[in-house]
Amino acid sequence: MSHPILAITSGEPAGVGPDLCAALPRREWPARLVVLGDRAMIAARVHAVEPSVDVIDYQPGGSARPGAIEVLHVPLAAPAVPGRLDAANGRYVLDILDRAIAGCKSGEFAGMVTAPVHKGIICDAGVPFSGHTEYLAEATGTPLVVMMLVGGGMRVALVTTHLPLKDVSAAITRPLLTDTLRILHADLVRDFGLPAPRILVAGLNPHAGEGGHMGTEEIDTIIPVLEQLRAEGMDLVGPLPADTLFVPHTLQQGDAVLSMFHDQGLPVLKHASFGGGVNVTLGLPIIRTSVDHGTALDLAGSGRADPGSLFAAVELAITMAKARGRS
Repeated sequence: MSHPILAITSGEPAGVGPDLCAALPRREWPARLVVLGDRAMIAARVHAVEPSVDVIDYQPGGSARPGAIEVLHVPLAAPAVPGRLDAANGRYVLDILDRAIAGCKSGEFAGMVTAPVHKGIICDAGVPFSGHTEYLAEATGTPLVVMMLVGGGMRVALVTTHLPLKDVSAAITRPLLTDTLRILHADLVRDFGLPAPRILVAGLNPHAGEGGHMGTEEIDTIIPVLEQLRAEGMDLVGPLPADTLFVPHTLQQGDAVLSMFHDQGLPVLKHASFGGGVNVTLGLPIIRTSVDHGTALDLAGSGRADPGSLFAAVELAITMAKARGRS
């Protein structure tokens, strides 16, 4: 069986993305990894931390070379200095993403793994940008995607993501919750080898509303959706109080957790796995995994960046590609 080819986007050039890519040859991967970015910049950052690593040009019809980094050249707009953001390179970051997306859509790449970008500097370049997830959804024509983080023995997906807390309740509608659960269930089956996944669903309010005494969203929205989807054959538990859902005994009874909002589920997962967690975008027609951290400008070019999350993201992308028969 041939190995999948994965696109690794090097992300914000002033951040740690290129440094993390430099660490990839430390392991032997059951995949061909192609780093996307400016060849000269990546070579300079690689040789600053891994002097013996060869940096070679990506040849679509070629094969992986152990101990080397293959680079698909995407030119910088301006010289990049580690730790120093430059809006002139905001468009460059999106050029990298566009090339990776095009390669995934055409079948050139089995999936993509993304290093961190800096949302603010892309917006400063005049391109409205709210994040990888939203950009990928628009680029692939996907009406709804689901963010899930994997790490610390947990899979935690979100109904809402980057919303002010005051807006969360109104955002959680029956159609959104229904579609989110269907995407989560389908991708757990397709990409994670779980033919009948059990999903633990958090309530929104303290004590999951305590029968309506602490809020009615569970009664009005969450419970009716769960009952409907159980009738369709899904194995759903809940709504569960979030303060007791994330205890080992309960977590062991499920394959994934669905949290209602960002800071309900992710603090627990990141406490258990930060630096080794993976962000996965569910619902896309392509595979996308990512590191669980930001650009870490203070570490860029220092040789001290921990590649653990990137390694975990690559491992998961390989697993997902094989599950989809992309190897």
